[in-house]
Amino acid sequence: MKTLMLLRHGKSDWDADYASDHERPLAKRGEKAAKKVGRFVKAIDEVPNLIVSSTAERAYRTALMAKEAGKWNCEIRSTRRLYEASPVDLLDVLREIDDSVECVMLVGHEPTWSSTINMLTGANVRFPTAALARINFARDSWASIGMKAGQLGWFVVPKSLPDL
Repeated sequence: MKTLMLLRHGKSDWDADYASDHERPLAKRGEKAAKKVGRFVKAIDEVPNLIVSSTAERAYRTALMAKEAGKWNCEIRSTRRLYEASPVDLLDVLREIDDSVECVMLVGHEPTWSSTINMLTGANVRFPTAALARINFARDSWASIGMKAGQLGWFVVPKSLPDL
């Protein structure tokens, strides 16, 4: 079985000084939410084997802060392919993951995350900042992941999580 976790970046700071959208940083609220999600994932013992993040500052910092707060022992890779990606682009990234990885977390952006969940599971969800979804696949290979192949296991938003 393969497990995909989709984490949307935390709330960004629109008032910060940044040169491009790609460099827009996290707001304090986004940092707090990323840490909360990291501790939650650790508490429920669902730590990913690998994190693949968009190279956008707000997404990469969300991934890093979640990992550090949850004390996860996994690699973070970053790719520009998750920035301004389509669900098909995301699927291409997934299909390149080594099959020894059982659970991968992708950290990125809307509207791709909502569209991807719909494409993979048929579920319609609104994906606010720092929301986290788990999708289960009865597959042994990432290359075999396709449309409607997954089942939405759960979906959480930071404000619904306990302070751990």
